[in-house]
Amino acid sequence: MEIKVYTDGACAGNPGPGGWSAIILTQDKEKELSGGEKLTTNNRMELTAAIKALEYCLEKNKKEYKVINLKIFTDSTYLKDGITIWINNWEKNNWKTADKKDVKNVDLWKQLKKLVKLTSVEWFWVKGHSNDPTNDRADLLAKNAIPI
Repeated sequence: MEIKVYTDGACAGNPGPGGWSAIILTQDKEKELSGGEKLTTNNRMELTAAIKALEYCLEKNKKEYKVINLKIFTDSTYLKDGITIWINNWEKNNWKTADKKDVKNVDLWKQLKKLVKLTSVEWFWVKGHSNDPTNDRADLLAKNAIPI
């Protein structure tokens, strides 16, 4: 079963209160997930959105789906490039960047990598605020999830 997932993160200040969202689209259903934290960063919310979406899909897979192929759409190059390009070198270099600094959000990167290994995931970057209706809705859900 192919599942499309649109994720987004938002922050009011960076750091500051933040929200995340995921819209999960199957052939016949649509599910919206969202949440927030009182003190976080936009990048942490982007990562959290993907993690929460993967957790949800993997849990549903145990109960309903046979085999899942996830297509995750994000407007965050940090998320997409991090999980598809940078993460293996970070891990190989003991979670250090190319310039020997600690990788930020390493707890979330480790969690995301573990989840990605459990299923087939393709990552797609979409331009934010470019009239992609589902991405725009994910953006609105993330903003609405920011705790006040």
